[in-house]
Amino acid sequence: MKHLPNLLTLANLFCGCLAIAYVLTAQPYTSMRMDTGMPTWSWVYGAEQIFYGSVFIGIAGICDMLDGFVARALNVLSPIGKDLDSLADVVSFGVAPSVILYKFLWDALMSEKNAMDISMLAMAPAFLLACFAALRLAIFNVTTDVPKGFFRGMPTPAVGIFVASFPLIAWYNPWGIGQFLQNKYVLYAIIGILSWLMVSKVSFFKLMPARWTIATAWPQLTLVVCSAVAIPFLHVAAVPFGFALYVLLSLVYKQPEVTMAEESGK
Repeated sequence: MKHLPNLLTLANLFCGCLAIAYVLTAQPYTSMRMDTGMPTWSWVYGAEQIFYGSVFIGIAGICDMLDGFVARALNVLSPIGKDLDSLADVVSFGVAPSVILYKFLWDALMSEKNAMDISMLAMAPAFLLACFAALRLAIFNVTTDVPKGFFRGMPTPAVGIFVASFPLIAWYNPWGIGQFLQNKYVLYAIIGILSWLMVSKVSFFKLMPARWTIATAWPQLTLVVCSAVAIPFLHVAAVPFGFALYVLLSLVYKQPEVTMAEESGK
């Protein structure tokens, strides 16, 4: 049982790798057929593959949540588990979302009139997300002065789940908002904002409050209730709605001074 948390972390990493594989195959490619007596080339479309990429990032998020819970429940916390968790998160919530953004930038740029003249470097900013995710996790591993119940900087799983919703939004196009993800400037802005949030000094509350009181748990309750209510109306767009609400509540909510004093032992 003591290895169960690390197995869940590896499952997180495995799902992140699968997500990357699915997203990279989510574009038309040619295949040669020999069943007609002579070689013929045909187009094979894999548009649904990026959909499965989103699903596997979501599963990786569940595994990431469970590994910490199980480790605390079994009291098997270790430095190896902490480092392994960060390495898995870089892949699942840094590289995999970057590949999704790369794919969206590719589609947006290839729809322009001068598509054949566009450099591959125009899609390169997508991988800034992976770089800042790695930096954010490195900072997290060496930071010790953050109050209990908070993160300093946007947690990478939140960023990963947010970006993972893009293929679903483009697929279902709720309220017609999927068209905004076909604009390269919108995508560049999203990359910049998410990268900044991860390494910012903004305090983001954890979904599990440090203490179950109205004063400390109201932002978590507000986030869960509002996101649940939004699902029937916004469909998959409830994910970016919940993300935006999480950012807003974190900016508004300040930990009560008495709780901070108690956590610091004063």
